[in-house]
Amino acid sequence: TGLPKERLILGGDHLGPLTFAHYEEGKAMSEASELIRQYVLAGFTKIHIDTSMKVASDDPKARLENETIARRGAQLAKVAEDAYKELKMLNSAAPHPVYIIGSEVPVPGGAQDAVDNGVQVTRPADFKATVKAFRQAYKEAGIMEAWEHVMAVVVQPGVEEKDSGCTEYVRSKATELMASIKEYPSLIFEGHSTDYQTKFKLREMVEDGVAILKVGPGLTQAMREGLFALAYAEKEMLKDNPAQQSYFMETLDKKMQENPKYFSHHYHGSPGEIAYKRKYSFSDRCRYYLGDKDVSAAMEKLFDNFKDGVPLGLLDQFMPIQYTKVRIGSLCNSPKELIMDRITNCIDEYLYGTRQEKLG
Repeated sequence: TGLPKERLILGGDHLGPLTFAHYEEGKAMSEASELIRQYVLAGFTKIHIDTSMKVASDDPKARLENETIARRGAQLAKVAEDAYKELKMLNSAAPHPVYIIGSEVPVPGGAQDAVDNGVQVTRPADFKATVKAFRQAYKEAGIMEAWEHVMAVVVQPGVEEKDSGCTEYVRSKATELMASIKEYPSLIFEGHSTDYQTKFKLREMVEDGVAILKVGPGLTQAMREGLFALAYAEKEMLKDNPAQQSYFMETLDKKMQENPKYFSHHYHGSPGEIAYKRKYSFSDRCRYYLGDKDVSAAMEKLFDNFKDGVPLGLLDQFMPIQYTKVRIGSLCNSPKELIMDRITNCIDEYLYGTRQEKLG
């Protein structure tokens, strides 16, 4: 894409036995070790080690102890360190990876429960116990040099992405947790589910100590919104020529219904409610279907129908922010540029939250 490689940091998220949790510990950790190894050898330098989930041999009724989580985490950190030594032999300039730890990690993909039971802020005592357990596990594994590269701890500051949007950050509820990070000068907090927070809440989180803001569905949902905006505009433009329409939204929904495994655990309710969520849920599970060949083909047809630009009346109706940019000449009236700019609207929220205007 032309981005200078020196500006690019590749991060591996939730690396551990998550994908292999149906195996007993030995097999699950063996697979997780190979996963970590391949990430490091591929040049990923931000490694989130997540061993917070139970595997098949764990007691399903008992709480997974900090010591178990930390022991498994240290095992994977040792694999990463060995893989880095191997990488250095191939590339002497390869930077050392940094590690993110934490046993209180939000579920990948956002909340899955049908009922919103609220989000509990991590207790300072639990955060400190996690750091202590991991440090001890690294010491017992003989990899204290790796501990020097642990840069952040994942905690729950009281935010969560979910089907209806997000649980909003409440500064007063996280006061004690945020104060506790000051006891660890070499560590920062990482926020895993900051999607859909307002830019003002993002700034509060940064000011309070959450120095890494993770966003995923917030970006893909912006892309989905841009695609749907074009699809609605297309229906208006080609309402007298239905055969020429891409039927992008219909194709996407058809593919989701044919293979519901990517959304069935996230969307609950009546058939009508689930149909609504397939299109508009903030969990944005439709992102898993955008690579389908039929969906991709419909997307390309949608783009081709607007190869000469979106009529300004329709652009104003369905993408008003982009309309203004097109009018003043700062944005090209082409479908891909319009969608990329819609995604940029989301990125701008994070630039505000992290005060990038002062860092430039």
